[in-house]
Amino acid sequence: MMKTLKQLALGLAAMLALAGNGAQAAGGMAWDKAPNNANDIGALQNGAKLFVNYCLNCHSAAFMRYNRLRDIKLTEQQIKDNLLFATDKVGETMKAAIDPRQAKEWFGGNPPDLSVIARSRSGAGGTGADYLYTYLRSYYRDDTKATGWNNLAFPSVAMPHVLWELSGERRPLFDEKEEHGHKVAVFKSWQQVTPGSMTPLQYDQTVGDLVGYLRWMGEPAQNTRVRVGVWVLMFLLAFTFIAWRLNAAFWKDIK
Repeated sequence: MMKTLKQLALGLAAMLALAGNGAQAAGGMAWDKAPNNANDIGALQNGAKLFVNYCLNCHSAAFMRYNRLRDIKLTEQQIKDNLLFATDKVGETMKAAIDPRQAKEWFGGNPPDLSVIARSRSGAGGTGADYLYTYLRSYYRDDTKATGWNNLAFPSVAMPHVLWELSGERRPLFDEKEEHGHKVAVFKSWQQVTPGSMTPLQYDQTVGDLVGYLRWMGEPAQNTRVRVGVWVLMFLLAFTFIAWRLNAAFWKDIK
């Protein structure tokens, strides 16, 4: 039990550092609004597929079990046939395939657990999902970095651009403006250098699905909680009306 709590604490600390340092390094870069796919089962299923294929190689989701994917309408057989790469038991947690020692050697530290990454950062820039949506769409080629990639939302990030074959290579374009007597570069737009297997719009939708799944994974019971909450409020509203009419009936002959 103590070991599990320690792992959770370390994972949360790493995720907060990742998100917090990224936002700080961004120098106030505006975060794009992530699409809300909480009720889009198709988008959540696609996000789960993307997570398993592109993220789970290095990042664990140690507090999420494969069989919980039944909540987004995947059958146990579909999970076994399409999503079980690191284990053969559908009741297991989502643990990364990478060896921790190799990860530390390659990246300088173990990649953080992503179980609640979408809930780990929010602020004036937006929600944690907004940050992830911006981050995954802000990579550009930088040959001065060990991975060959850099990121506008998280400069000098250790993580390479694992989705580059989908997005292709892009170059950030900047405008200059003067602040306090000094010229500073301000991000303007992206220029496509080489095409990916997806159009920019398709890539944005794909990242939206992945971020939507990460947000759902942080609280799988959210949709149920919201649905139950609506029914509770409707019941209370109906009961309030009944209580009001009963009160009127009880006191109608009393002056």
